[in-house]
Amino acid sequence: MSTYDVRIWNIQEHKGKDRKTGKPRSTYRLRWVVAGHVFGDRFQTKALAESFRAKLVTAQREGVAFDESSGLPEPMARELNTRTWYEHAMAFVDMKWPRSAAAHRKSIAEALTYVTTALLTGSRGAPSDPEIRRALYSWAFNKARRDVGPPPDDLAPVIRWISANTVNLGDLQDAALVRKALDALALRLDGRSAAANTVARRRAVFYGALRYAVELRLLGSHPMDYVQWSAPKSTDEVDRRSVVNPSQALALLAAVQDKAPKLVAFFACMYYAALRPAEALHLRVDDCELPESGWGMLRLSGSTQYVGLDWGNDSSAIREDRELKHRAKTAVRPVPAPPPLVRALRWHIAEHGHGADGRLFVTQGIGQHSVSKETYARVWRQARLVALTPAQQRSPLAKVPYHLRHAAVSLWLNAGVPATQVAEWAGHSVHVLLKVYAKCIEGQDEAARRRIEAALNLPDDQADG
Repeated sequence: MSTYDVRIWNIQEHKGKDRKTGKPRSTYRLRWVVAGHVFGDRFQTKALAESFRAKLVTAQREGVAFDESSGLPEPMARELNTRTWYEHAMAFVDMKWPRSAAAHRKSIAEALTYVTTALLTGSRGAPSDPEIRRALYSWAFNKARRDVGPPPDDLAPVIRWISANTVNLGDLQDAALVRKALDALALRLDGRSAAANTVARRRAVFYGALRYAVELRLLGSHPMDYVQWSAPKSTDEVDRRSVVNPSQALALLAAVQDKAPKLVAFFACMYYAALRPAEALHLRVDDCELPESGWGMLRLSGSTQYVGLDWGNDSSAIREDRELKHRAKTAVRPVPAPPPLVRALRWHIAEHGHGADGRLFVTQGIGQHSVSKETYARVWRQARLVALTPAQQRSPLAKVPYHLRHAAVSLWLNAGVPATQVAEWAGHSVHVLLKVYAKCIEGQDEAARRRIEAALNLPDDQADG
């Protein structure tokens, strides 16, 4: 229904703090009343609030009727209600695609697939759930494949059904519908609860898609701001049980030497220099300063990610070179290489050489590529069977190669290396470093007590008591 009963209030400034930085930050609230119902929106800048208010005032002065359900002038309400969620989700993918890494593109597609399956309206003639998920993930939410042309014959009828059976974007002003979508993204395909970090990642994508609708003025306000929904608590802390000690690390590297000598230095980079697997795969001979004795230096300049076909910038490539994580494209991170790692890398170069482009860990034969994730993961599983006891094999101890990086960072912290230095070497912020590795720092409480005792200048008998 439409009405001309409209009152538009002035903009109100709300002073608060940025959740991430803690710095003062203001937001600007605009409220208006349509047929007795109060509508509102919050803006990050006063200019945005004034711009939107000016549109409402202009419509009111020109005698434009307002839609009672959305609170918007009818032309804006019509635009709001004509776009479906499916259409908007694809538009969001297209907006994010050029500036996103391949892994992030896949993450967006996965999250939108979970959400969209919860926002379907019809059941008559519906394809199976696996068919719907495959059509959404592999075509609708993959811009590279959509740009090639229409969906393949086996997906075309599924796509047609989906496009005709998703809710309108405006329907997401209904809190119950938003809650339904949130509940869907919190589950795995088998119906069990998804991991907390997975839920947080999917929710962030859904929130971003709805925020994009607000940015385009397709929604008057962000629907999720009015839904009290609690995601499972996530923990980024490293499990101490997964961290190997030096003797266990040496036993695992010895097992790798027996199974796949060409990968010993690859795993050594993770344990001795805390490299991420993608950083080790990107390592070139020119990045390494390897003296005949003593410490060396690795200068990391990027990472090599496995992305799969049609997700990277080159649709024919399954791997993609990217900048260092959370760093600028030209950033270089120096990491010291202790003598055992220097010896391992010198032996690797002498024994196995390097690729035509200087990469150290590549496949053999024509068309050399970085070692695949499947290859080094298989070798690691075999090494655990040899180097660990049956009880240790059942435990999280060094369950995946990435745990060698955790072991390296934990070793540095427990050796007394300042957190600022460890963070620089590992490519973390100090905040993230201490949050993630808090439970892996041993012996610090006793040292802290001794320092406090010294500061208080307590006699030995009082300190011990």
